[in-house]
Amino acid sequence: MKHLTELAIISSITSIMFIGCGEQGVTTGSVALSDINITVSLKTTNSTILEVINRARAEARDCNDGRGMVGPSVALKWNEDLYASSYEHSNDLAKSDTFSHVGSGTSYDITGSNIGRASLFNERIKANGYVDYEIIGENIAGGKDTIESALEAWIDSPAHCANIMEKEFTEIGVAVVVNSNSKYRVYWTQNFGGK
Repeated sequence: MKHLTELAIISSITSIMFIGCGEQGVTTGSVALSDINITVSLKTTNSTILEVINRARAEARDCNDGRGMVGPSVALKWNEDLYASSYEHSNDLAKSDTFSHVGSGTSYDITGSNIGRASLFNERIKANGYVDYEIIGENIAGGKDTIESALEAWIDSPAHCANIMEKEFTEIGVAVVVNSNSKYRVYWTQNFGGK
């Protein structure tokens, strides 16, 4: 199945950003060893990401958002349109070195460039083909080099946890992009939907 392919990581190991003056870390040639470790640890599949998230949804939990115990929730299915919108946003965050649910408003914010202003998450989701939905949501994370560490951060945040556990969500797409010259270096976007 095409959705089981390896996640697209912007900047494969052959095009990882080179170390500039003043950066710390052990180097191998002109590529930071830490960059190689991030790239290797991010070599994961969509099915692995989906499995980790669905494992979290399978447990009842209190997201500390005032709703009390929620879940377990049904397993999510992978959706390529939600993946495309997630990838667009992760790529924008990584290349523009920003961190927000609002697009950067730069040329890296593709949906924003098309509408003439910084994009909102619902606009990116629609622009990438996920339409006629009843509910959508987005989580982002920065600086986490595994899906497990990103998920842990989301679960520890009431609003992000609520998205993960939302029973009305039935589909998901998740993308991760690396830019070693940015503040967080690793950028995750999770887009959820329900039709």
